[in-house]
Amino acid sequence: MLQQQDALHENITVARVVFHEITEASIKVALQAPREIDANLVQAYLARRALDYLIGFNISPLLWRKLPGCQSAGRVQSAALSLICDREMEIDEFKPQEYWTVEAVLDKKESHSLDTFSFPAHLTHFQSKRLNQLSISSHTEAKDIEQKINSANFQVIKNSKRSMVRKNPTPYITSTLQQDAANKLNFSATYTMKLAQKLYEGVQLPDETAAGLITYMRTDGLHISDEAAKEIRSLIFERYGSHHAPEEGPRKYFKKVKNAQEAHEAIRPTDIRRLPAMLSGLLDEDCLKLYSLIWSRTMACQMQPATVGQIQVDIGNVDESIVFRSSCSRVEFLGFQAAYEDVDAGAIRYKENEENDRHEAFAILNSLKTGDPLYLGEVELKQHHTQPPARYSEGSLVKKLEELGIGRPSTYASTLKVLQDRNYVTVKSRILYPEFRGRMVSAFLSHYFSEVTDYSFTADMETELDNVSAGLTEWKGLLVDYWSRFSSYCTCAQSLHIHQVEKMLEKTFGDSLFASLPNKDRSCPVCGEGTLIFKVSRFGAGYFIGCNQHPRCNYIAKTLYGDDDEEDTLQRNTNVDEPKLIGHHPASKEKVLLKSGPYGFYVQLGEDRTGYLPKRASVSHIKDVDSITLEDALELLRYPVNLGNHPKDGQPIMLRLARAGFSVRHRRTIASVPKNMKPNDVTLEKALEFLSGKDVRRCGRPKGKPKREEALEAM
Repeated sequence: MLQQQDALHENITVARVVFHEITEASIKVALQAPREIDANLVQAYLARRALDYLIGFNISPLLWRKLPGCQSAGRVQSAALSLICDREMEIDEFKPQEYWTVEAVLDKKESHSLDTFSFPAHLTHFQSKRLNQLSISSHTEAKDIEQKINSANFQVIKNSKRSMVRKNPTPYITSTLQQDAANKLNFSATYTMKLAQKLYEGVQLPDETAAGLITYMRTDGLHISDEAAKEIRSLIFERYGSHHAPEEGPRKYFKKVKNAQEAHEAIRPTDIRRLPAMLSGLLDEDCLKLYSLIWSRTMACQMQPATVGQIQVDIGNVDESIVFRSSCSRVEFLGFQAAYEDVDAGAIRYKENEENDRHEAFAILNSLKTGDPLYLGEVELKQHHTQPPARYSEGSLVKKLEELGIGRPSTYASTLKVLQDRNYVTVKSRILYPEFRGRMVSAFLSHYFSEVTDYSFTADMETELDNVSAGLTEWKGLLVDYWSRFSSYCTCAQSLHIHQVEKMLEKTFGDSLFASLPNKDRSCPVCGEGTLIFKVSRFGAGYFIGCNQHPRCNYIAKTLYGDDDEEDTLQRNTNVDEPKLIGHHPASKEKVLLKSGPYGFYVQLGEDRTGYLPKRASVSHIKDVDSITLEDALELLRYPVNLGNHPKDGQPIMLRLARAGFSVRHRRTIASVPKNMKPNDVTLEKALEFLSGKDVRRCGRPKGKPKREEALEAM
């Protein structure tokens, strides 16, 4: 690029320097070791961009034609949508099963006092058999077990204790920061990245110096610079003592993410001694929360593991055919959890809110010895039902994409935003719900582009792109390979008739689409001859359940739209009575009817007949359709009106009525008529003035130009 711009001269040397940490020492070392530009990395970038274009720019135009209103599809976007929709299908198909659990309260009476103490336990064995989740499947079985329990005597048969090490968390990378911010702070992925960007750009400090507060926030690398690790370790000694720092020195973390590039450090504060409490007046509340989270996690990753003591007591009858179990744990050494308890950090406290109760319960179980008699207190039978798999939250979806090796850390937030902007997915209480529009897109892609939506396709592509960057794969050969496979799917999908797509969607979603209809046989309640089927509107972005005898029968039982304004219109339409007779045309004596369709109310001159298309005019711009008179209807039905011919080419200029109001049209050029102007005041001269103004638009498609070319131009 520099050569193309004639920016290089004999006395100019251009080199590439590489550093993975934005620290003074790292940059100085990089400047001492310049190198040439790595062609493999450039080619991997070109291949990645080309593949995204090839997939997105070929599938998206197909969606526009086969599923109107569905705006786009892409390599990572479609895989993420497929995960969400597949989970929704699992939930739809899930059949809950009933099961019961038995819990009891056991008491121990002290021999030397009147005091007693009790503790809860749950049944693990009955008739010498270990119980699994579904072992007790009915209330009758549970009651039978309760009777036998009540007639037994119990004693402690085993008391075991052990210590468990709870490992440190790794430092934050982009995906784990998004997950933690979602789970602990209720931040969306997009909002988290917006706040992280602010922290990265920094603030003006009280001493008038500007400072970035965190390292680069788009990273999949787990390493921390040696300089920063030493400073973190030093602060741990000062704040928590030497016993909280590992003896072997700073901890190092290595790549766990598939296809990680590790071009940057993990996300950490640029200065670990800049405590969150010091920034309370400089940052807004949410930025401070996120900074506190990053500070605490960075400290925690360099500290000693926590030690948790666990105790487990088994209680059984004489022959041990009935066994209850009670267990408890408590933190014996805080270790890295001390960073979460730090008052100056203001971070999310570690979930040990009931620590005092835990210590008390631990002490009770610890006092029990093998052979101690116990007395059965209250026995409680609890009914449960198996639960379907949970829907994805933003955090859990990011984690799943990361596990599968789909996409890059920098793409997750934008991918989730696109899914919401396209109305494919909605977020309610942090949970991702697929909209019907999104489920249609996913079904279309999985049916006609099965390889593209396969999770391994995108993950394998990432691996191949990494091979290009490593010089193991030739990038143009990679493109040829993927395009030869992908283009065959495009060719097949282009030949699809929209009726085939309708049938596929009806078969996939039929149970939910027709569940609310009164007639289970799906017969049309109006004509009595037709069958209700799923249909895609030929205009706009609508989907509806209608009679298959159209146009002879225009009955619509249910409408499905994605846009709010269309949705509101259709909500009104679904409650409309049968066509209303307004009157008769004074000359032809034909009926003038008020009817409703997928795009609102309209008036029609004459009745529907085979081979005859009656004249219609939209009245969606009129709020109170019941007030429409015969005169109003006849006035609307006289449009379009020919205002005259254009002086340049002799083509007619028409005054037209549409849902948005009046407009004038000359060939493919359309101009709106001002809303405050009456249609009778629009003359040929006024129309020419409107058509030569700035607010004009083009419509239609020139003859001989393929739709696909136009779609690509539009993009």
